[in-house]
Amino acid sequence: MAWAAPSLPNDKSRFICIYPAYINNKKTIAEGRRIPLEKAVENPTSTEIQDVCAAVGLNVLLEKNKMYPREWNRDAQYRGRVLIQLKTEDGKLCQPQFPTRKAVMLYAAETIPKLKTRTQKMGSSDQSLQQGEGSKKVAGKLFRLYVQSRFQITTSNTLCRAR
Repeated sequence: MAWAAPSLPNDKSRFICIYPAYINNKKTIAEGRRIPLEKAVENPTSTEIQDVCAAVGLNVLLEKNKMYPREWNRDAQYRGRVLIQLKTEDGKLCQPQFPTRKAVMLYAAETIPKLKTRTQKMGSSDQSLQQGEGSKKVAGKLFRLYVQSRFQITTSNTLCRAR
């Protein structure tokens, strides 16, 4: 019986794999979330995970066309996985602050909300909420006018019938 040669940690097959579903707070544990809900991020993307990990100095590969098997939604937003090298050829950690895959996931979930793209989206969503509230007020007024006009017509019709 032949044994396969052990693969080196710098071989691509030895990199750890992180899908965005692992740190998504919209997912349940059954759907693939692997960190606590209070530490997870809302709808992270694979490029955000790549940016965060590359910025800290990890060796990162992004595979945009890969999908998490439990993900039922096939949109481009949910595609992608990130391969990260944790150990060098001699078996030492590339970054001592990341001994495990869970440490990398927690760091990514902590750092992604601080990205410029995330903070800019938050500012624009506040403006859209204010515009939405204005349109809701107008719609509410129109509805009240409609109901009042219908009510006056029906009461005048019933009064006419009552005479």
